[in-house]
Amino acid sequence: MNKIIGIMGPNNATKENLKDAYEIGKYVANKGYTVLTGGLNIGIQNEGLKGAKSSNGLTIGIMPFNEPEKFSEYVDIPIITNMRSGRNYINVLSSNLVIACGIDVGTVSEISLSLVKTNNKKVILVGALNEANELFIKLRKDNVFVAKDYNECINILNTIEF
Repeated sequence: MNKIIGIMGPNNATKENLKDAYEIGKYVANKGYTVLTGGLNIGIQNEGLKGAKSSNGLTIGIMPFNEPEKFSEYVDIPIITNMRSGRNYINVLSSNLVIACGIDVGTVSEISLSLVKTNNKKVILVGALNEANELFIKLRKDNVFVAKDYNECINILNTIEF
């Protein structure tokens, strides 16, 4: 079965976070994995999908509402939930691995849901705040990996099982 990599992060991401999401999406697609994001045409969501499509990857968008003008043009399979931020749980449950590029409140919810013991997902934090890295490592050290950028994230991807 094809693995699904969730790429999560803020809509108002830094340039570095956006580049990380793009490069990770590109790499993941080259590996033959499917990229999943929140599906909107902004921030990390759009850049992760754009990177995947640049490598002819398959993409899924878990849409918060039914407003097609806000959907990323890089979504192959839009899943319209009308759940707004409630869709974060679907993002996590549908992903084999979660990669968070940067951090905000919504991203914290996705990371937290990933780490709940019943979900037991591995999470790679890329370019997040040190305080967030420390908190999530303290909560689930066996499932949390920290990377300063997409190069470190790719190295981690190549060494962990998920």
